Parts: sequence; structure tokens; C-alpha cells
Amino acid sequence: MSWFDTIYADNSVSGHAKALYMYLKHRGNAEGKSFPSVPTMARELHLSQSSVRRALAELVEHRYIARESRCRPNGACSSNLYTVL
Repeated sequence: MSWFDTIYADNSVSGHAKALYMYLKHRGNAEGKSFPSVPTMARELHLSQSSVRRALAELVEHRYIARESRCRPNGACSSNLYTVL
């Protein structure tokens, strides 16, 4: 079963989470890594930032993506790094 079939067959994942998964899959590099901000994802997917945050939490919980905090050398945090698993 392909990744596409797997995510769409999973009835425990919301439609917003599925759309966000496809977005991250499309935006990712060869290793499946990308780092769009929540406001960027919300704007490009026409979702609220709250919906994007809930969808991200769902995808992490169901192990479709991994989320890693990224910090600058001065200690300030920037956008998260998302890896499609």
C-alpha cells in the first residue's frame, strides 16, 4: 500500500490532517523535511492557525510526521522542522 493509500484509508485522521500531510509531503525535500510556519501553512491551505495546530498534533500522534524544534545560535526558537515519516 502506498503512502497515499495509507493516509486516506486511516479513518482516525481528520480531513484537515490529511490535507496538511499532503502539503508537507509536497513541500518536503528528498528526505521529507520541511519547515513552514503555522501561519504560512494556514494561509496556503485556507485553514485557521488553530486547525493547523490540531492537524499537526494529530499527525504527530498517529506517527505520520515528526516535529522537531529549531533554535537559533542565540537561543531563540524559529519554526519547527517537520519530517514526513
